[in-house]
This record gives sequence, C-alpha cells and structure tokens, in this order.
Amino acid sequence: MFRFKIGWLSVLLTALAARSVAAQASTAPRATPRALGGLDQFVAAMMTEWHVPGLALGIIQDGRVVLLKGYGFRDVDHKLPVTPRTLMAIGSNSKSFTVVLMGMLVDSGKLDWDKPVREYLPDFQLHDELASEAMTPRDLVTHRSGLPRHDLLWYGASLSREELYQRLHYIEPNTSFRGRWQYQNLMFMTAGYLVEKRTGRSWDDLIRERIFGPLGMSRSNTSVRDLPASDDAALAYVWRRCPAEHAAANGAAAAPGGTTAPTADACGLVKVPYRNIDAVAPAGSINSSVEEMLHYIQFHIDSGRYEGRVILSTKNEAQMQTPQTLVGPQPIWPDDFGMATYGLGLAVMPYRGHKLVQHGGGIDGFISQMSWLPKERIGVVVLTNMSGNNPVPNLVTENVLDRLLGLAPFDWVGRARQQTQEGEAAQKKQRDEREAARKPNTTPSHELAAYAGTYEAPGYGRVTVRANGPVLELSFTGFTARLKHYHYDIFEVDDPAEVQPLSGLVTFLMDQKGDIDRIAIPFEPSVKDIEFTRVKNP
Repeated sequence: MFRFKIGWLSVLLTALAARSVAAQASTAPRATPRALGGLDQFVAAMMTEWHVPGLALGIIQDGRVVLLKGYGFRDVDHKLPVTPRTLMAIGSNSKSFTVVLMGMLVDSGKLDWDKPVREYLPDFQLHDELASEAMTPRDLVTHRSGLPRHDLLWYGASLSREELYQRLHYIEPNTSFRGRWQYQNLMFMTAGYLVEKRTGRSWDDLIRERIFGPLGMSRSNTSVRDLPASDDAALAYVWRRCPAEHAAANGAAAAPGGTTAPTADACGLVKVPYRNIDAVAPAGSINSSVEEMLHYIQFHIDSGRYEGRVILSTKNEAQMQTPQTLVGPQPIWPDDFGMATYGLGLAVMPYRGHKLVQHGGGIDGFISQMSWLPKERIGVVVLTNMSGNNPVPNLVTENVLDRLLGLAPFDWVGRARQQTQEGEAAQKKQRDEREAARKPNTTPSHELAAYAGTYEAPGYGRVTVRANGPVLELSFTGFTARLKHYHYDIFEVDDPAEVQPLSGLVTFLMDQKGDIDRIAIPFEPSVKDIEFTRVKNP
C-alpha cells in the first residue's frame, strides 16, 4: 500500500549489498527460545478473540529460520490443521512480485522507470489526459495516479485483463495526477499488462519462471483455480455478525430469536468460495505458504540475491525499498512513530526506531502480512484464512518484532480493539445520519415494476434491476443486493449482514416524459455516483 527517487541512498545501499551475505551481521539480538516464550499462547489468544480459524507463521533472522509453524485449521469441518506448507492467498503482497518483474526488465534495458507508459503502450488512455501522457512505470506502482480504487469495475466481473485495460479511460479520478497517495489496484494490473507486452509472455508464466523457480517456491501459484489440486491448501472463511450481534453493535434491540441473517445464508464463521481475480492478478492473485514466502523475504533482505544467485540488481532492489511517495499518518501506528511512505510495491516506514518494509494483502477469506527489518535482517510472514475484521496478522507481526528487537511491549491489542470500536461507532454514526436525513412518509413515484430493467455505463458495464414482490433487487457482476425504499426515488442497499460489496443510496432518475431512464450508484464513494442509462433493447 505505500513511494520517492533514488540518490545517495541508492549508492550507499549498493555498497552495503556488495558485501557477502555471510559478512552481514544483524544488529538485533539473536532470537532465543526465551524471546519467543509465550508466543504460541499469544497467537492462540488472538485467533480466539478475532475468530480466525487458521494461521501460519514464519520468522527468519540472519538468514536462518527461527520459527515455522501452523496454528488452527485450514479446513474447520474436517479438522485439517494448518502447516507451514499450507497454501493461502497472499492478496496484495503479490504487487511486489509484479514490481520485481518490472525491475528485471529495467535491468535488461527493456523498461525505464521514468519514461512515459505511452512509449511502451501507445494506446494507454486514462480519463485525465495529463496522466495519460505523463504516467510512468514508476507511477503505476506507487499509487499516485490520481485514481481512487474503483474496485467494483473488476471485483466479481468476468472481464479479461485486456478488457479492463481498455476501460481505464472511463473511470474518473478524484485528485490530480501525482496529487496524493491513494491505493489503486487497476494501475498494478496495468503494470502487469505492460510487462506482458514488453516480453510477449503471460504474467503468470513470468512469475513462475523468473521468481518462483529461482527462489524455490515450487508449490506457489498465481490463481485460486490451482488451489483445489493442492495437497495442503486452506479453505476461505469470513466472520459474519449474526442479527443479535449486529443489532447490539448498532444500539438496537435484536429481532426475536436472532438466528437468521436477512441477506446471508449463515452467520458466525462462514466458509466462502475462492474469489477468482485472475484479470487483476498482478495486483493480488498469488497463493503461497509461509515456508516459501520466507524465501521471497530473504531474497529482498539479501538485496536481490537468493542462495548466492543474483535475481534482481541491487540498484532496483534498493529502489523498491526506498520511499517514493508520502502516505502520511496511519491509524495502525501511534502518532509519534513517524510517517508511512510507499516504495515500489512495498510500504516503507519507521517502526520504533527501525526501518520496516512491509505489505499486507486481503481477498475473500484470506488476510496476510509480510514484513522485514533490512538492517536487522529479520523477516516475518503471517498468513490467515479469514477476511473481514481481522487485525491478527498485524498483531502477531508486531508482537514478534517487539520480542526480537528486545523492546518493551506496546499495547497493540488494545489499540486494535479501540480502532474496531471507533470504526463501528463511525459506521453507526453514518447510518444514523442517513436515517435522520430520510424524508418520512414518502413513496416511490412509480410502481416498482417501472424501475426494473437493464442499465449500462461506460466502463462499468451493465446492472439489472428486478422487482421481487415488495422489494427491488440490483444485480451486478455476480452479486445481488436488495434495495429498500429510502425516500422518493432513492433506495438504500439493504445488507445488514454486510455481505455485498456495495452500500449506500441508489438513485433512480427520470427523463422529461417522467419515465425512469437512469440509475446512479455509489460504486466508487470518492467520486460522484456512477450513472447507468436504461438499455432500451437489452
């Protein structure tokens, strides 16, 4: 999730990396059984508190494995345990793999970080012409395109990578090009597409050949389609609050019985299907294990080398781990920790007086975290098979780092609890304000059947509205959301179990004849609602 240009620091890092790995000694205390005493109990307590079914943890220090362990279950129903070999989705940790491929192309003279993307992709076109002309490969992987996430353009959709690339010019920015850092998956998809065009090879094949192979990551893969064939892969889970729990969190009385979630098949710990995101694979589709992810972290700690073999030049490895863009203060850190920055596909930030490089990742049913302290040569990987409100990968990582650095414990758990409470309070406030703004005793201007139809928007494609008895249903990219009347011709997404990726108010609009001909949907909250026009002959 986080970026700057290389100067004297690159020269310094190059000189340091020229020393042999054997000569690089950690300045941190060596991990000892005493330092990690009680860690198992801490991990178990965190998993219990946050409902996480399975977790894998890997730790390295000074080029050796300190801990490699699985906790809980990869398959809850069949009580199959998590092991260090268990494959799980690493989500956005995949982004740095894409940057490594780009760095290899820079090393071979086939790419320049700071030349316009249009020199390589002449048809590259964004909504903002300045961004279209000036965007560089460096900009693609540092989250400074000016675009907000626009994730519902691809999430759940059946579009190909090529189709997504061709639709980029329809999606609106919410700030100026290079105006500020904001997380963006589609630009990383574009970076992978760029790599494919420069090599004539698929991103997946390049990852397997140029990264997985040299790093000994033989079981890792680039698509959830490959997970079912594995002999040790985790199932995906989410934690859904049941109606009574949801009502309590919102200060309301639970419905009698409180056992059935209105818009979900189940509540509590729920197994969910693997989410296929092959179209945006360069942004987040890799599946791996802590055993093999430690190889990847060691490669970065060793300045682009693995077991003596140069995989990526020291110069480009240094660029990845050097700030490119200011992210600013983050809620997960205390105010006095300093500002977070983003390198090339990696977050770079201070951690209690030490330089920390890290990234997180999340996709349906999985949340992960990889982190390393370059100077101290400490690396930590945490993989879990539950998405949603799951701070456990961060909490375990912070606990391990504090132990290995010999630092006084910090109340990371208390901070996570406080942030959860603050987040729930903010959501409740938003819902309360929305309810207070509702005009009571209004009715839709038409019969519900008049709102039904197919609507289309450039870039986002088609959505379908159906009248199902007394309610409307909005379907898009494989999801169906119930709509309850809010006021006039505005409807609210009815999803108390928070299953749908869409929330907020949906507005139906009329033409001059009084017929419903458009629908405005908050697919990207940071820009104006995306307007879809009714298709006359769908």
